[in-house]
Amino acid sequence: MITLKSENSTVGIDDGELVSYVVNGHEFIHQKGSPGWRSSDTEMFPIIGPVNEANFNVQVSKGNATQDQHGILRELEYKLVSNTETSAVYKKEYKAGTPIKNSKYPEKSNKQWLMWPFSFGFEKSFNLNREVLEVTFIITGERDMPFMLGYHPAFKLHTDNPIIVAGEKEITLDEVLAVGNRALQVANCKSIILKDKKSITIETEGFEHFMCWTEVNNMVCIEPITFYPYAVEQSKLHEGFQYLKDSARFKVTLKVN
Repeated sequence: MITLKSENSTVGIDDGELVSYVVNGHEFIHQKGSPGWRSSDTEMFPIIGPVNEANFNVQVSKGNATQDQHGILRELEYKLVSNTETSAVYKKEYKAGTPIKNSKYPEKSNKQWLMWPFSFGFEKSFNLNREVLEVTFIITGERDMPFMLGYHPAFKLHTDNPIIVAGEKEITLDEVLAVGNRALQVANCKSIILKDKKSITIETEGFEHFMCWTEVNNMVCIEPITFYPYAVEQSKLHEGFQYLKDSARFKVTLKVN
């Protein structure tokens, strides 16, 4: 566990996972062990969404790639690159064609091994400055590698009636719950405010949309994404790819209001 500190703010990071963000004694991040989700944040890469209806295959230029829900990245381990009092940098690396054991097998998937036919590096960095936390992602790898990227943080809720504000639109927790596993799409949006006991703004760079998901009333995931996966059939998930040009940079800023 690594702790970042800046004046009245602290951040907890566990092997690259954001497990705590406390400002003036208020915890904004969903805690592991609480109802709703076993994690507190993760990344969705190089795909977003489920692929079970497409036999866990995604069409790419080098043939089919065997992926499970939200991609292979979450099966890799982060390595700590650097750390200061207010920052930390982690990285994952993958060599094309390497079989990676699927943690969902056999309970939730019939694919024991996953594979991606492109090499890549994935860097995740945290920078804390007073009441602002920046999470930056840098993707490197083979030129024209197809990819999607989603960031999947879970926020702890302290009231019964939080409101998600996207521009002039207000979204209730009941609306998110009603959509279920598909997650509620918030299209063409780069900034969202979660109004709870304390409010926090999620601002993005590089991402185009959000999706919101929860199955409980004590947390909500507000997820910046490059593509909403339920816009197409699973067999056509490749339609949502971007293509890497040497490197790509994305940023999510968590700003306490």
